[in-house]
Amino acid sequence: MNKNILHTDIHLKGLIGQLPEPWRSYALLARLDRPVGTWLLLLPGVWGLFLAPNASLTTRLIDTALFAFGSLVMRSAGCVVNDIWDRDIDAKVSRTAGRPLASGALSLKQALQLLAFLLTCGLCVLLCLPKICWALAPLALLLVALYPAAKRVTWWPQLVMGFTFGFGAPMGYAAAAQKIDLNGCLLYLAVIIWQLGFDTIYGFQDMEDDARIGVRSTSRLMEKKARPFIMVCYVLMITLLAITAIHAKLHLFFWPFFITASALLLSQASKVNPYDAPKSLSQFRQNVPIGFLIACAFILGRL
Repeated sequence: MNKNILHTDIHLKGLIGQLPEPWRSYALLARLDRPVGTWLLLLPGVWGLFLAPNASLTTRLIDTALFAFGSLVMRSAGCVVNDIWDRDIDAKVSRTAGRPLASGALSLKQALQLLAFLLTCGLCVLLCLPKICWALAPLALLLVALYPAAKRVTWWPQLVMGFTFGFGAPMGYAAAAQKIDLNGCLLYLAVIIWQLGFDTIYGFQDMEDDARIGVRSTSRLMEKKARPFIMVCYVLMITLLAITAIHAKLHLFFWPFFITASALLLSQASKVNPYDAPKSLSQFRQNVPIGFLIACAFILGRL
């Protein structure tokens, strides 16, 4: 029996479910019902903000607030772009068939209007950040625009997602350090590999539908060796973060939180089941509290 049948990650409970149309559909298109993606975009930015040397605590806190709002609007913008690209594919996949564009609840024109609003909000946040972030922003936008095409040309769209969603790490580091150096690059690489791992877990939900309609994914590619692949991703990520912390000379308080997060990641990798869609979604979501633990490690390691 296909465990993906009737499986969806859309949430209509709470405030979002009570909104009248078309506002409910706008909220669903922006993924406001699922804040997990916003956290997974924000947290690497926080890691970067507190890994960077010399910045004052006030600067870090102000930038964290800016990154929080920026992560919300840019994650939503990325989701709109993704759904515009994938509206025909989404209609053929059980988990995504209820999305506003795939279901016809919103038109392409309405989606483009929402995208313009979100990008304007993102620009306002960017103008509040140091000019080095202005220079990095076009690359971030290019990644957001091209990511949805990756599944059409490569078996590694989850890796492209890592480059895209992980861009908050170098942006955060640059905002606080006013530069990009080896530590910022090591952090970005660690985040890319982490996100490759957990997005591959996320993609296990759609393997049967993806195979049926011919969509490529790292999840399908690694289906038969899921656990060792995720384990390698997480071990590499942990190793790179440890090297980064040592090179940056972070305080000893970094290590208890980091070791705890590492243990949780390795435990998650050992229990991966690519044929259990609800479990894959649950494990994907576990990366938010794990990311919080690593954020605590960087905060205490720099204070």
